[in-house]
Formats: sequence, structure tokens, C-alpha cells
Amino acid sequence: MTPSGASRRGGRAGYDAVVIGAGPNGLTAANHLVDRGWSVLVLEAQPTPGGAVRSDTDVHPGFVHDTASAFYPLGVASPVLRSLHLEEHGLVWEHAPAVLGHPTPDGEWAMLHRDRTTTAAGFDRARPGDGEAWLRLCQEWDAVGDRFVEALLAPFPPVRPALGLLPRLRRAGGLRFVQTLLMPATGLGRRFAGPGPGLLFSGNAGHADIPLDAAGSGLMGLLMTMLGQTVGFPVPRGGAGRLTDALVDRLEVRGGHLRCSAEVVGVDVEGGRAVGVRLADGERVVARRAVVADVVASRLLGGLVAPEHLPERVRRGIRGFTMDPGTVKVDWALSGPVPWASAPSEAPGTVHVADDEVQMAEALGQVSAGLVPAAPFLLVGQMTTSDPTRSPAGTESLWAYTHVPQEVAGDAGPDGITGRWDRDECERFADRMQDRLERLAPGFGSRVLARRVLGPHELEGRDANLVGGAVGGGSSQLHQQLVFRPVPGLGRAETGVPRLYLASASAHPGGGVHGAPGHNAARAALLHDRLPGR
Repeated sequence: MTPSGASRRGGRAGYDAVVIGAGPNGLTAANHLVDRGWSVLVLEAQPTPGGAVRSDTDVHPGFVHDTASAFYPLGVASPVLRSLHLEEHGLVWEHAPAVLGHPTPDGEWAMLHRDRTTTAAGFDRARPGDGEAWLRLCQEWDAVGDRFVEALLAPFPPVRPALGLLPRLRRAGGLRFVQTLLMPATGLGRRFAGPGPGLLFSGNAGHADIPLDAAGSGLMGLLMTMLGQTVGFPVPRGGAGRLTDALVDRLEVRGGHLRCSAEVVGVDVEGGRAVGVRLADGERVVARRAVVADVVASRLLGGLVAPEHLPERVRRGIRGFTMDPGTVKVDWALSGPVPWASAPSEAPGTVHVADDEVQMAEALGQVSAGLVPAAPFLLVGQMTTSDPTRSPAGTESLWAYTHVPQEVAGDAGPDGITGRWDRDECERFADRMQDRLERLAPGFGSRVLARRVLGPHELEGRDANLVGGAVGGGSSQLHQQLVFRPVPGLGRAETGVPRLYLASASAHPGGGVHGAPGHNAARAALLHDRLPGR
């Protein structure tokens, strides 16, 4: 709710900070600023808050489906979100019996469990000696993992976390471990005799858009795999929207305000500084100290701010900003569990679908080349397995998503998909995805009570930050990370316009539900507010 008189057309009443966008980063920034005594208004274009952290019951009665993101290892590991104590505001984390599974056509599974000895035992059964090698890798991660995550999520450059990390690197193996971090994902599995660990590393690296044979993919694969090993892939009880509910409740309890169905169409700049925002209905809201934008960089710096207010290097740089690939996501309501041809002893919440690392790399490479993949690499969520409240007993709330090109040059498969992504193309591609599940789970189709397909246009329509269905806020490849994110020379929340801060996944450290871009933007606003002349 908004207090009477807090904003008005052409007036000077307002808030200390206006936050554009009620996604997890915007809400994290708002909470941090409210904690420091600022008056804060969050403006959200959609009828409900959450951005890519929402859930609904639209697929089938009694079934809860997350509309975009679903599993939150970085959320649990993030010191930013942990510091908000969202459990005090109704958030409860749930875990599937097993973290992650990767089935292969021969009926075997590569499995990741929160108990590392169980994970190691599975690898050792497949190839004696791999269990011991797995436990050695876990010990190396134990030495650096928490500080590494802290450094990754901190503002760039992460001076203080890096100082705490350096002594621990020696315990992890020194330069040898640094070399491991720099390996491509396809190289990580070479520490093992069997294929299982490599499947997990490459599958987790495949969540981003870094080629599996390129530097940076190994870091992503190792990070996500080790987080799964140490904190699991948890989900909020009742749906992803419960995480958003907790963030909103915390904000409002502390005096912050949220308005939905309030689309911001421009950032007001006066005297070279951001001073407020304009809404679609003509209303102006004054921001006395900061405008914090949980907005994709291309829209903020290529639209909401008039070009004449941006430094030349930012205007030039944002023209080269590249999005990550698009997404097609399918939700199913199933009358029973997935009928895996050879089910593992403990059901995983997350499943990766690719015959092997070669096929996985081929599918991701086709996307990079502008081709709709012939055999798409699937990320699958067994949500009722993870959280029994998601559907009636004995059923399964299931989803799968895969990446597709932002600009389609052709279809590597047989269906002639052109990239229009109209209802016909989305449904035909969803059939292609479902066929991959049917091969591993014969009879899958007979258990489908209802199916919903969200293509690139539908995803962007639900959250304007998901441009073309991109879920990462921009490419994660090295040319657009660290000091190059979102444009060369920034690398932080600052935008080149004083009092305007970028808080979306387009800012360092990028995608993932961990709150770091929002927290970093709030920190920057607080710091600059103390400087003279700001």
C-alpha cells in the first residue's frame, strides 16, 4: 500500500528510494534499504510481485507449478538471502530424497545426494576408485567453498572476500585447484574413470550459456554440483511464490511499500542525477536519494533512461549487450510418478536429460549456432517429489525446460521450426521435449492430465526482464562477466548516472536467485549517499 500523498503528479513528495521491479533482486534491495532507515517504494508492472520467482495453479486443479525458476541452491548458500532470515516470514525449505539424477539410455543413473558418502558409493560401484576421488574433491571444496561463494556474490572487485579466500586455496591444493576452476566442464570429468561425475558437471554447467568446452563452464559446473552436494537443491514449501511472499512480508513489516500494476516507463534525470520515475499513467514518483532498477540492462540503459543522460561509453557499450538464449518451458500435471524405465533407489528432485556429454554439447552448440536443437538437453523438475504439497498424493507436478536461440537460423530437427514461437511452434517443440522423456519413461504420455507450454513470448509477457525467454539477465560468457557486465568498464551497480543503480541479473554477478545484484545496488546507494555533492 502507498500512504496518501507519498507520490503525486509533478509534486516533490516521494521516497528516499524508488525500486523498479519486484523480482527477488528488487525486493532484496528494498529490504536492505529499509533496514537502514530509508523510506522505500517498490513499483511492479505485473499484477503480482516475484518476477521469475512465482507459482500458480493454472495447469490443473490441485497442482502447483513454478512459472520460471524452481530450485534454489544459491538462495540457501547466499549470505545475502540468509541475512534476511526469511524463515521468520513463512519460508520453509523442502528437499527431494536425492538432489540430482542423470539417467542414461542403458538404464544407469548418475546420482548426486546431500550425503557425500552415498554419492561416492554410487560412483565407486560404477568404477572402483571414483568414490575416493569424489571425496577428495569434496574436501577441496570444503576448504574454499563458503568463501568462494561469498567472493562470487560480492561487489566487483571482491577485495575483502578474496583476502579470506587466498589462505584457504593452499588447503584446497593451491594452483592445482585454481586450474580446476579454469577448466572447461568437459575436462572436470577426466579426474574420474567412470562417466557419472562428468555428466553431473556438464549438466550443471549447461544451466548457463557457456560452451561446455570453454573456460568458465567448469567453474559453473563445479559450483552448482558442489552446492548440490553441500546444501542440496531446495524448493520453497508450497511453491516458488512463497519465497517472494516472504520477501514482501519482511519489507512491509519494516515499513516498505509495494505497488503492483504500476509500470515504470521512464527514469527522470535532472541536473545529471536520477530524481524519480514516470509511470505509464503519467504519474511521477520522486526518489530523493536513489532509483534502484531491477530491470534488464538493455531496457534500463537502452530505453528507460534517455540517451542524452548516459555517458558515451555506456551508450556505446549497451549496444553490444547480448542476452542469453531463450527458453521453452513445459509444465505437466501427471496422474502418477514419472514411469522411469529404470528408476533410482532414491528419487531426485532435479533430472538432466541427455544421452551423454557429447549429445549435451551438441545440443548446446546448436543453440549457440542459432539452430533449434534436434535432441534438446532438458532440465526437469519433479516438484511433488521435492515438496509433497505441490499436488495430490500419488501424482506429480512436473516441468522441463530447454534453451533455444534468441534468433533462429534454422531447425536442426525435423519440424521446420522458424522461431516465430507461436502456439503451433511451441506445441510442436514441446512434443519434441516430451518424446525425450517418453524414451526414458515409457508410458509417460498416458499419465499426462494437463500440459502447459510457455514459449519465449509467454515468458517475457509474464516478466519483461526475460527478454526472448532469457532467464539469466544476459549472457554468462566471459566477454560479459566481471568488469564487462553489463558493459565494459562498469562491473558494479553504478550506471554512469548518479543515483541510478542497476539491481537486476544484468549486473555482476549475474543470474541465479541469490539476491546479490539487489544487495550490491543497495550498498552502492547507501555508500554514495554519504558522499558530499551526491
